[in-house]
Amino acid sequence: MESPPTDEEDTIKHPLLRNPKGCFRTLPFIIANEAFERAASFGLLPNMILYLTRVYGLETASAANAIFLWQAASNFAPIIGAYLADSYVGRYRMIGFGCIVSLVGMVLFWLTSTTAPQAQVPCSKSSSSCIFPSAFQLLLVYSSFGLMAIGAGGIRSCSLAFGADQLEKRDNVRDAGMLESFFSWYYVSSAVSALFAVTFIVYIQDNLGWSVGFGIPAVFMFLSALSFFLASPYYVKLKANSSLLTGFAQVVVSSYRNRHIRLPSQATAEAYHQTKGSMLLMPSEKVRFLNKACIIRDPLQVLNPEGRASDPWSLCTVNQVEELKALIRIIPLWSTGIMISATMNQSSFPVLQATSMNRHITPYFEIPAGSFSMFLIISLTLWIALYDRVVLPLASKICGKPTHLSEKNRMAIGLVLSCVSMAAMAIVESIRRKVAAEEGFSDFPQAVVNMSAMWLLPHYVFAGVAEAFNAIGQNEFYYSQLPRTMSSIASSLLGVGMSAGALVASFIMSTVDDSTKKGGESWVSSNINKGHYDYYFWLLAFLGLINVVYFLACSKVYGSCEEARYRVLHEGDG
Repeated sequence: MESPPTDEEDTIKHPLLRNPKGCFRTLPFIIANEAFERAASFGLLPNMILYLTRVYGLETASAANAIFLWQAASNFAPIIGAYLADSYVGRYRMIGFGCIVSLVGMVLFWLTSTTAPQAQVPCSKSSSSCIFPSAFQLLLVYSSFGLMAIGAGGIRSCSLAFGADQLEKRDNVRDAGMLESFFSWYYVSSAVSALFAVTFIVYIQDNLGWSVGFGIPAVFMFLSALSFFLASPYYVKLKANSSLLTGFAQVVVSSYRNRHIRLPSQATAEAYHQTKGSMLLMPSEKVRFLNKACIIRDPLQVLNPEGRASDPWSLCTVNQVEELKALIRIIPLWSTGIMISATMNQSSFPVLQATSMNRHITPYFEIPAGSFSMFLIISLTLWIALYDRVVLPLASKICGKPTHLSEKNRMAIGLVLSCVSMAAMAIVESIRRKVAAEEGFSDFPQAVVNMSAMWLLPHYVFAGVAEAFNAIGQNEFYYSQLPRTMSSIASSLLGVGMSAGALVASFIMSTVDDSTKKGGESWVSSNINKGHYDYYFWLLAFLGLINVVYFLACSKVYGSCEEARYRVLHEGDG
């Protein structure tokens, strides 16, 4: 009869037990940290345009600009956070820093609801009865925006990767089943948090006031920080290593330093510096100038006894050069996602539309204006499930073979549907504005017209399905077309595009406001009944259509995804 295994034998059979830290027990704390942070952040966004215009008395264009810049900063900050975490401070410290800074920012923003001037109508320079916010009050608002953006960068840049670190075995092989389970719960928690934020928190803001409505996100952020720090003794905290961004900089600098070197017409593998064990021996012929970064001029001078570069800022590996080339190659297609992000960032204006429409679904219940974005989230979630469980199996059965849409096809469909969503919103706004004029509400921006807000649903449904196609298609495209060593960059590209989209949206809105107000009432006037938001939405739809044509051109130039995917698999073998 065999004796039961000892602790030492059990540890050998189960490598995860060798390290008492990490493992699945830490993941609930990390998921809770991200879920509470998302709920807190998304809970502030929907009603922000109403708060800034009605309480702080900002003009609609100024308030929308502030929101656009806040969204841009929040989406771009994770890139900086990821670089600092990978290169200097580590992921644990970066997330901890983000939790503290976000909490301070949300507490400051909550304080604005107790010190606000309580203006009840948007202010204008010609208004004599309007209460304008003081410089200190505006500083408090904008400072809180900045702190929340910095905090979001610290948390979102590392949360997913930090969770994956907890499943790392001593032999650096991850448990695939546990990793898949973590990813699933992570994304489910994000979706549930967003839906909770645009329903419950927005409802509290509408019915219990701003102080309570902004206090709840601050409490959630406190719970987010608390859940993260509670498990501190049990986390696996990996040290910072060199970042891919540093590697990209080294390739550019090395290429410039070696700019006088002539590239050989028939080079051999021995002429280039390779990563040990890599199957990639020579750089490709595309963007040949960068090949100068990996040419070995004099092995005795540029290589140390171990075969590594003595100065990585003068000599790089073939893999480093090809990684940068892969990133450069996808930039044109990545740029096509900026316009759809600019379209999706127009969330403030549909809230103004919903506010001026009948939002009752029963005589006793009214949907908060800021909660209408829940239809976008629901549409996105339902379409993903329908596409994966019904559409693809049915198409495969009809065709008699496994069928799926390529990443580029899905991205294109998303771009087209985003144009349709803008057109739907323009049509509804044109009808709403006509009804407001017929009812004599042109001079009353806060009047509720006799038109159901459910007319806005086509916009939200098309926008949700467009995001499901384009955003998921983008993510899969980046992951499949970039080497495995660039997974962190691939996961960040969508966020960078969203940040650029927010800046583009701000630029378009400011340009429209400045151009149209010269001839009278601005299209994006603070009085929605006097402005022409329908023209503004048609403009966005037209720009989106131009972007579709641009995407088709970039897609044709890029070529086959399968060829690039084959090359990526071999580049990643090293």
